[in-house]
Amino acid sequence: MKWKIFIAVVMLTTVMFSQQDTAQDSLRVINRLMYNNQSKLTIGGYVQIDYNEPDGGKTGNLDVHRLVMLFGYNFSDRVSFLTEIEIEHVKEIYVEQAFVNYSFSTAFNLRGGLMLVPMGYVNEYHEPPVFFGTERPGLDKYVVPTTWRELGVGATGNLQDLSLKYQAYIFNGFISYKDGEGTLRGIDGLRKGRQKGAESVIHNPNLSVKFDYYGILGLKLGVAGYFGETQSDDPSVENSTVGVSMLGLNASYLYRDLTLRGQYVHTNLSGTEAYNNLTGKDLGSKIEGFYLEAGYNFLPLIDKNTTKQLSLFSRYEAYNTHAETAGDLDINDAYDRNNITLGLDFKIAPGVVVKADYQWFNDAVQGTNPDNQFNAGVGVMF
Repeated sequence: MKWKIFIAVVMLTTVMFSQQDTAQDSLRVINRLMYNNQSKLTIGGYVQIDYNEPDGGKTGNLDVHRLVMLFGYNFSDRVSFLTEIEIEHVKEIYVEQAFVNYSFSTAFNLRGGLMLVPMGYVNEYHEPPVFFGTERPGLDKYVVPTTWRELGVGATGNLQDLSLKYQAYIFNGFISYKDGEGTLRGIDGLRKGRQKGAESVIHNPNLSVKFDYYGILGLKLGVAGYFGETQSDDPSVENSTVGVSMLGLNASYLYRDLTLRGQYVHTNLSGTEAYNNLTGKDLGSKIEGFYLEAGYNFLPLIDKNTTKQLSLFSRYEAYNTHAETAGDLDINDAYDRNNITLGLDFKIAPGVVVKADYQWFNDAVQGTNPDNQFNAGVGVMF
């Protein structure tokens, strides 16, 4: 325990915390593999191996959390296909992406298939060497249900003269009612409603859009929206669906070895009172949250010529899946949560990272003391 306490003390006494904003983020890797490679077949992937140990003498957990293999194939200069196959916890197999891309130009592409919903930062950039900390932010689990992907069709492009990237899709939505039961609940909002392309149902198409501006050196700004209604496997059941309106804002700023990043997501759900009365669930009518991250990569202070990165980072996040409730449903203060994460991030090679961090968890319930947690892990992206 002494070595973990020492790490926590070091992190607490550090004034500036950081992780360098890696140039090889996930979408750039995909674009490089699919569109800038002379070979027809391309291969990539990422791995996340975690160790988590709650305080209080509880048993730690070692896990190959995710192993994802990416395959891309260029049929021609215009037509390509990409898929990612994910294995979670060594036993659960998912398809993370599977879509066809038709490229008219840099400014306009058509896509169709199983794709990531562009909301916030981590849902699109979720490889371990890219995001802060051993585990993904809580906001990107309970508010944005990462990894969030659905079946759909849409357009993407890069308007280089405007320094603006855009995405616009029509997706199938979350499923809120299946096999005679409600799927959505207060503790994790929309997360249990992800269909993930597995025998999905659709009768209410949903709109997803995002714009990313990169015209100022070091600064990236994103705004995203998601609008529609949930799905039911029996639409004749009255009040089995709810309306969804989600707005997301994200920003990052990189100046030399200093990185600042923030994200805010706000979701309004309509029809939750009737939905809860039908299903017996406790779904809130408003879900929202934010996080702020900051830091500094200090290894260049020791060796100016190094290609490695040794960073201290921090994140504060607050999120509430019961920000508001409808009807007679009482707000559950346990769903009003905030986390602080402080940690070390050592990139020993491009695409390979070793991490260690400590998390303090809290909620709005008086007198409670959730277990804090030490985490460590290895992440690989290629």
